[in-house]
Amino acid sequence: MVPTDGTPADKSWYTHEPLYLQWKEWNCKSECRYHCMMERENERAQLGLQPVKYHGKWPLKRASVFQEPLSAALSALTLVVQFNGWLSFFLLLYYRLPLRPETHKTYYEYTGLWHVYGLLAMNSWFWSAIYHSCDTVWTEKLHFSSAAAFLGYSLILAILRTLNLRDEASRVMVAAPILAFVTTHILYLNFYQLDKGLNMKVCTVISIAQFLLWALWAVVTRHPSRLKIIFVAFGGVVSVFLEAYDIPPRWGYVDGRAICLAVAIPLSYLWWSFAKEDAEMRTSAITKKTR
Repeated sequence: MVPTDGTPADKSWYTHEPLYLQWKEWNCKSECRYHCMMERENERAQLGLQPVKYHGKWPLKRASVFQEPLSAALSALTLVVQFNGWLSFFLLLYYRLPLRPETHKTYYEYTGLWHVYGLLAMNSWFWSAIYHSCDTVWTEKLHFSSAAAFLGYSLILAILRTLNLRDEASRVMVAAPILAFVTTHILYLNFYQLDKGLNMKVCTVISIAQFLLWALWAVVTRHPSRLKIIFVAFGGVVSVFLEAYDIPPRWGYVDGRAICLAVAIPLSYLWWSFAKEDAEMRTSAITKKTR
């Protein structure tokens, strides 16, 4: 906004924008970039050319105030599935399965670990939805950090459950080095360099390691839910490679990341189904021994 009398304004034009635009950092420069990018991509599409990246990212169309509407919606839906899974797991353990009479605690030895898993999962998917709605430096850091924390903890849970480690000393020995590495990685991303390539490599290695561990354990132990575990592990590995392949967008909204987010919805449902069945199996086995 420039006054008609030619005198400078007391405040920059940016402060007169709506709050949601200030929060999203949609200013003159970003708007010019976006509309020029869309016009160029329309020209390339008319010539039969494939999309190209701009500033390191694929050209995706906005919808209202959502920067990547499909990815944001899929992340929010996965968040709902994660919350529903964690809530049903909680209700199963404390209201449907028997509790220890002396302490009123659950018989399932991994209850606390799964509760922390659920909280970290919901936190990760919450920031994923925010990041895909509004891509700024801060939302990107929060998204990467929460995802790294969630995946690191998922690897800890995988090791503790598959190796059947129940004493505190063994759990600390497994968790300490992984927590130290993940914490260092998060600090590096936030306070030294937001290296997306490095973060992708770290998350890929952690994801594949835990999926292979779960699948191998399911086959060796012949767990009653082994088919669900193997399906989730296979789907997770495929999802990781799809995201690493970085598929170009189609129709302006669907890219490799959106496909991975869509795959995560049924996988999240099946994973919590396995957690509940595992709790039922272990509770039944322990109560039979105590009789």
